[in-house]
Amino acid sequence: MNSCGRIACSNWRSGLNTVSSLVRPRKNWRRCPEAAPSLTRSNTTAAKQTPSSDPGSDPGSDTREKPRLRAIDLARKVQQEKTKPQTEEPQLSGQQKRVMELKRFSLQLQNVHPNVLAKHLHRNLLYQDKDVVVINKPYGVPVRDDSRVTSISSVLPVLAQMMDGLKIKSDSQLLPCLKLEKETTGALLLARREEVVEHILNLQRNNQVQRKYWVITVGVPVPSEGVIDIPIIEREVTGSKPHYKMGLSPLYRMNDAGDGVTKVRAHRQAHAAVTKYRVLDSSSGCSLVELQPFPGVKHQMRVHMALALTCPILGDHKYSHWSKLAPQKLPERVLGKLGLEQSKIRHLPLHVHARQLTLLGAKQANISVSCPLPKYFSQALHRLNLTLPDKEDDK
Repeated sequence: MNSCGRIACSNWRSGLNTVSSLVRPRKNWRRCPEAAPSLTRSNTTAAKQTPSSDPGSDPGSDTREKPRLRAIDLARKVQQEKTKPQTEEPQLSGQQKRVMELKRFSLQLQNVHPNVLAKHLHRNLLYQDKDVVVINKPYGVPVRDDSRVTSISSVLPVLAQMMDGLKIKSDSQLLPCLKLEKETTGALLLARREEVVEHILNLQRNNQVQRKYWVITVGVPVPSEGVIDIPIIEREVTGSKPHYKMGLSPLYRMNDAGDGVTKVRAHRQAHAAVTKYRVLDSSSGCSLVELQPFPGVKHQMRVHMALALTCPILGDHKYSHWSKLAPQKLPERVLGKLGLEQSKIRHLPLHVHARQLTLLGAKQANISVSCPLPKYFSQALHRLNLTLPDKEDDK
């Protein structure tokens, strides 16, 4: 070998010694050609990661992708987001809870599916025979057809089929006989045939249909028992928002001398209306009153209590003010008892309940049905410290 070859060989050996001095293999480790590339890749990766871990390096100069979030870290983050609203949700006061409860109550049956309403009525049947059926009407549901919400009349075919055991071929029908206002709860009479409807209407004309209502009034009627005999007429209320209300059309007025009354001619469009009332209990500036209307004109009890006795029914936002449409104004004492604020009083429902229905001279025998109080009515009685009468007096 020539001198050039010896020089090249010596240079190669010196280079190899230098590499071996930098990378020292462990004992009993077999040198493998495949290990060199992997070693080189790991060293390269470590070299790339070193600048980014340097706290003094420039963040803007790092163009690498951020490391992905581990599964356990992601699970912890999701768990924290789930528990965060619960810890930060503010505590509702007693008044706020009361308002939310009244909101849910006033809307719970407004847009319910007809089958759901029919099942509810079927579970709350009060009386049935071959001629009539008495159901417990819930709050906020109109009796006659209403395009905006589900009505009692619209679900009567389904209710009749449920009462027949859901038979496919069923000729049974149910027809409403007597009216109940949308905001009134309690006993509602239904007839199974057209001739039964006519018979009940004849009984009503002869005052053989007795209906007793329980109401909560703001104020105490004086005297505690009496009869209101004042016709009712529909009148227009002028103002910023013109509207119509049922009002009083009295048959007597004060004479010119002011020491007596003079009978006047009845208005042609007025309706005769007589309401018997009896105070069952009074407390906290409110009263539980039993009413018995004859014959039962539109808004008769509401008008007689608000305008004749100046004791409007609790939750009657229409007749608590004559000249305007506004929520009922309640005394501070009553608001405190009910756990409400005046700004939220619009959610308070009308407290009128059809407590008892009696048919005198029915085809079989006299029929008398009592209807239990709804939950919101019982709660109001409890808050106002009003007690129910004994069973002997509730007749």
